[in-house]
Amino acid sequence: MKTIQVGKFKSELSSVLEQVQTLRETFVIEFGRKHKKIAMLVPYEEKQKVRKFDQLKGKINIRDDFDDVIEEINEMFYSSKI
Repeated sequence: MKTIQVGKFKSELSSVLEQVQTLRETFVIEFGRKHKKIAMLVPYEEKQKVRKFDQLKGKINIRDDFDDVIEEINEMFYSSKI
């Protein structure tokens, strides 16, 4: 991890980005005379979300009649006049 002052960071932006991209370098950006750390520039990593199927298997139960048609509900949604 390297530290860099804001002024130097602004003037060498392309070079810093090149180091981040190719060398996977991390930069801490400092500001002012007291070198207050204000930000960190890190390499971007594209993570793919892994989908796990059956992760709730055995933890929940779905009744066999879950998707049965209930006439009372159908009337409420489809038979009423607006």
